[in-house]
Amino acid sequence: MELVIKGKNMEVEKATQEYIQSKLNRLERHLPDITEVKVELAQEMTKSAENRFVAQVTITTHGTLLRGEERASNVYAAIDTVVDVLNRQIERFKDKLYRSRRRITPLRRELAAEEVPEEIVEERESRIVKVKRFPVKPMTPDEAADQMELLSHDFFIFFNPESNRFAVLYRRGDGNYGLIEPELA
Repeated sequence: MELVIKGKNMEVEKATQEYIQSKLNRLERHLPDITEVKVELAQEMTKSAENRFVAQVTITTHGTLLRGEERASNVYAAIDTVVDVLNRQIERFKDKLYRSRRRITPLRRELAAEEVPEEIVEERESRIVKVKRFPVKPMTPDEAADQMELLSHDFFIFFNPESNRFAVLYRRGDGNYGLIEPELA
């Protein structure tokens, strides 16, 4: 975890930096894949002494940002409250990840299909659950059909050198093949 601490209108003392480090290390227990944490402490000249110090923390974890900002009468209180806010955000984030990755057994799937009305089932969002990368070789549609049969797939992506484009070969319901050659709109 890379930690960056900045002060705005104030100098961040060594003791404050160590306090921040110890508080943020606790967050790493809940979310171990934190890559970067940016902490910005600011002192503002406000009429209210209760909101004089601002602690803003941004956590980066594999492309996801979690951010919290809190105000308090002293730096340590601001840090404590922003860490509490981030703890709640991390719990919500982990809960969301758990729910999206949870596997449904066939028995549960049958029970869920019976209990949920059809209108709600249709409204569920589809998600990309897997990304697959592979080399695409130039071949004719006939060679692609042979390759598709060898792999026992229902579709096959290839580069057609005759048309100089990518194409998708797929098996139709009647057992024949269909060829899709996309064009830019």
